[in-house]
Amino acid sequence: MIIKSFELNKIDLGSKKFFLLYGENQGHKTEIIEQKFKKKFDENIYFYEESEILNNEENFFNNILSKSFFEKKKLIIIVRATDKIKDIIEEIIKKKIEDIVIVLNANILEKKSKIRSFFEKNSDTICVPFYADNNQTLQGIVSSFFKGNKIIISQEAINLIVERSRGDRQNLNNELQKIQSFIKNKNKVEIKDLLKLTNLAENYNVSELVDSCLSKNKKRTINILNENNYSLEDCILIIRTFLLRSKRLLKLCHDLKVKNNADIVIASFKPPIFWKDKEIVKQQIKNWSYNSAENLIYKINEIELLIKKNSSNSIYILSDFIIEQASMPSN
Repeated sequence: MIIKSFELNKIDLGSKKFFLLYGENQGHKTEIIEQKFKKKFDENIYFYEESEILNNEENFFNNILSKSFFEKKKLIIIVRATDKIKDIIEEIIKKKIEDIVIVLNANILEKKSKIRSFFEKNSDTICVPFYADNNQTLQGIVSSFFKGNKIIISQEAINLIVERSRGDRQNLNNELQKIQSFIKNKNKVEIKDLLKLTNLAENYNVSELVDSCLSKNKKRTINILNENNYSLEDCILIIRTFLLRSKRLLKLCHDLKVKNNADIVIASFKPPIFWKDKEIVKQQIKNWSYNSAENLIYKINEIELLIKKNSSNSIYILSDFIIEQASMPSN
């Protein structure tokens, strides 16, 4: 059966044994696993990578079937779960093994996913999707944190914390933990304190930088460049990603001239474009013509050669090129 993440508090989780938590919001999934599952089990918690189980099914079944005199109920957490684990889960359910609870932690699963479909339709299993937090949700978490600690903070400061968490609840919680240690014996937090305390969670994903540029989102592109400290190796990775994305864009623009429908072109593209990327790809198609995308590929090859010949200035060369492309009017 399907349950929304916010409905978990209303459900008696003790009556079920099999749970699939899937989606891109790893921070929220981690919270649920910590609060709803791990707290109910003492030391009888076992973590498995899906690949471990697939490589040695016999050992896995021996572990979950064995039970010592002192051992109570077991919590089995399987991370990076995919459709490959479905048959094993079905076998466990058929065996009606007592005193175990199994939680599958999966990334984004498409509607056609076999494991997702199985958990959604089976009355003995619970399937919970976890979607990305929006800024409003994250701001609410930050506001509640400071309100609970009776600390005065401005909306600007809240926005800064949320921005630096990179839209990830887990990163946000890490930042709040650092702030928790800092605010002892304080009743107010200033922007200058947060700038020193908080770190950008991680380098912006290279794909996000390239996609922002190809979408002509100049403000976002500059923000990503300013928030990162790229090395020469990063520059090569960025330019190669740029080339791959541009070749995909060129093929999409070609197909669009034939089919004249962006949605159909994106839906039928091979390899498939992931659902969460479809809107940004649609925006890119609007911004580039076939000829301009073809010219972009020539430019990228030239920039790659220039970067390799001038490694000491690579980031400046690449940044100028990216900002130039993001600033160009749509074709």
